[in-house]
Amino acid sequence: MNPLPATDRPEKAPDYFSNCTHCGFCLAVCPTYKLTGDENNSPRGRLRLWSEEAAGRLPQDTWTDHYTSECVGCLACEPACPATVPYGEIFERVRHEHVTAQRTTPALSLRLAAAAVAHPALFNAALLPARVLRRVGWDVHRLLFPGRPAVFESTAAYARRLTAQHRPTGPRVALLTGCLMEAMFREINFATVRVLVENNVRVVIPEDQGCCGAFQSHTGLDGAEALGEKNRQAFGPLEVDAVVSNSAGCGYALGKALQGQHPVRDVLGFLGELGPVRRERGRDDGTRVYVDLPCHLVHGQKVAGIPGNVLDATGYRWELAPKAKDCCGSGGVSNIQKPENAHAILAEKSAFLNQAEGTPIVLATSNHVCMMQWNSAGATGLVTRPYRVKHVIQLLDPGENYFPAANQIKP
Repeated sequence: MNPLPATDRPEKAPDYFSNCTHCGFCLAVCPTYKLTGDENNSPRGRLRLWSEEAAGRLPQDTWTDHYTSECVGCLACEPACPATVPYGEIFERVRHEHVTAQRTTPALSLRLAAAAVAHPALFNAALLPARVLRRVGWDVHRLLFPGRPAVFESTAAYARRLTAQHRPTGPRVALLTGCLMEAMFREINFATVRVLVENNVRVVIPEDQGCCGAFQSHTGLDGAEALGEKNRQAFGPLEVDAVVSNSAGCGYALGKALQGQHPVRDVLGFLGELGPVRRERGRDDGTRVYVDLPCHLVHGQKVAGIPGNVLDATGYRWELAPKAKDCCGSGGVSNIQKPENAHAILAEKSAFLNQAEGTPIVLATSNHVCMMQWNSAGATGLVTRPYRVKHVIQLLDPGENYFPAANQIKP
């Protein structure tokens, strides 16, 4: 494509590009720059390409499209940036513009998935066979970690049942159940409800909630704003102390949608302020838990990490995984769109598990998409010893048979 004629070119790039001073602090934390050593494959390189193109000084070309598509979207560059460039916001805008202009086209499977998650009932029904297979223990796919999700009962129905039985009296929260979490990994939602109820938290789940819009943002497809509005209508009228999420990426997206209505909290951070009930483990339990921190928790939501008192409450010996704040390569759907890059990023990050102390060992995190990526490390041979992937909330879980008497509820 030829550059714009001089008469049609804007005098300067839009203001949202102007903060970047090209200092290079972002290079040290960018996974694609560390992988390739290519300046264009870094945040400041992409910002320069986008800025020059927006100003009409650079023609649209396949190289700019390529470097845009290479970005994992981990947001590690934002806290590293002394000029506070809103890279994530700019990246989402540019990615959407590229998809709209058909400069890049997400795979058909991703386009179909984006359409399906906008209709939760349809999406839940479509993934019912996968829930059945996971329930009976079949190894369905390299990304699908083991679990026993409820096949038919929804998290909303389960929360009503457990709340009616135990009648907690403490803070009142609304839980985002999510699209993929509810349709595929429902056992994590159930564990979240049990942990909250055990800690005397009242849980409400608006059944008219929808997908948080993260999937659309990750792919550049339309629909994120419409989904945000649906959730504003579902969560906005509720009288709750907070809206909580057990998925870092979903919490980040919902937080933007509900800004000015309700605080959106990561459920583990919320529990950390309460001081969660502690699980007691046997002294001879050799389990060692290595904790990885999702990018959209620490870089997106700007949360320092998972509270130490929450990790202590699991009853296990734990420590942060090496490079815990570095991206694992999942990046929403980046591991699907750029599997070779994602594999290479994960290879370096997961290597420690082959020599890690403990038997058994657990890789724990707080985002189901990261859990999928970590599970693939074993499925693809990057990690050659047995390990389990768990959500931290599952390590706090009192279990499916948790039916204490009323006086056993935490005051």
